[in-house]
Amino acid sequence: MEKIFAEVGEKEVTEAIVSEFSKQFLEYIESDCIIVGGGPSGLIAGIELAKDGFKTLVIEKNNYLGGGFWIGGYLMNKTTLRAPGQEILLELGVPCEEVKPGLFVADAPHCISKLIARACDCGVKFLQLTMLDDLVLKEENRVSGVVVNWTPVSSMPKAIACVDPIALTAKVTIDATGHDASCVKKLEERGLIKTKGCGAMWISASEDLVVEHTKEAYPGLIVIGMATATTYGLPRMGPTFSAMFFSGKKGAEIAKEITRSYH
Repeated sequence: MEKIFAEVGEKEVTEAIVSEFSKQFLEYIESDCIIVGGGPSGLIAGIELAKDGFKTLVIEKNNYLGGGFWIGGYLMNKTTLRAPGQEILLELGVPCEEVKPGLFVADAPHCISKLIARACDCGVKFLQLTMLDDLVLKEENRVSGVVVNWTPVSSMPKAIACVDPIALTAKVTIDATGHDASCVKKLEERGLIKTKGCGAMWISASEDLVVEHTKEAYPGLIVIGMATATTYGLPRMGPTFSAMFFSGKKGAEIAKEITRSYH
């Protein structure tokens, strides 16, 4: 049989995976920014930070990135954007069609694939199957990072599930966990913040409100995307994603300012 591929065996493959993952993991124990949630708002925030040289790590509880952006609405993989959101798609090289004045439709898998690729090209690093367990709180109750564990640990029988999490530190943390608002909820458990819960759907108001309320919700913690709706009681918007893009961009700008204050 004629050989096509290089002479590399099992040992070398395993060594390559373990050594390269360990090297990256050690490098990102401390980051400029940790983004919890790898959906569209988290990816956009990561792109905006990493392209300007900020050391950025995205933590995602699932084994895939993109959140609900893959499947559009009602398991139909078309996604909608209200103007001017289409401009970001065009920057990414994703074709879209204007079906009504100001309303654009694109293929959801194409959108998220381009977002993921752009984030990787800009230097964003990812930890998938990694769940938020808690926050690092110090410096007079400032969020200074996250406490994480492998997602499969949550499915282990209680008798063997005592697997201690680890801490990853950052100058600023972004909650991009969608309706769950997982980081904010950790603060709420300690009585440090009070969430209002996501409101009913109101598309025409919701997207502007999400961008407006994108902010530092607690020292060291920025909320973006639908985490803002849960935090501040804003209406939901359903399967239209322009606000995710613009909220991600705004959150990244806030994160840059916070990070620069450390220098």
